[in-house]
Amino acid sequence: MKINLDDAKPIYLQVAEGIEDDILDGYINEEEQVMSTNQFASMYGINPATAGKGINLLVSEGILFKKRGIGMFAKVGAKEQIKKKRRKLFFDEYVISMLKEAKKLDITKDEIIKMLSESE
Repeated sequence: MKINLDDAKPIYLQVAEGIEDDILDGYINEEEQVMSTNQFASMYGINPATAGKGINLLVSEGILFKKRGIGMFAKVGAKEQIKKKRRKLFFDEYVISMLKEAKKLDITKDEIIKMLSESE
């Protein structure tokens, strides 16, 4: 997992996204334990409360769950849930933006498809 403390993005979001990335990349499997807030704090030199905020965000989204007295674990279906969330984000942030710019430049959808096909 990579956290860039100089980044403009809040650290707790970087923690959450880092855990998501590790689930997507197969470093954390479903029903497998994730690092504790204290481990995150020690490893990255951050406040445990900040790490906890990132972890709790994933709990509230249903990606992680708590086993009392043991720690946090990835839920069954977490990988697919993250993919679904990120696909929507990808569409909203990149595809819509691209289509708006293409419209300004009078680029048709067919031309975009051709450009994408040729880039492979």
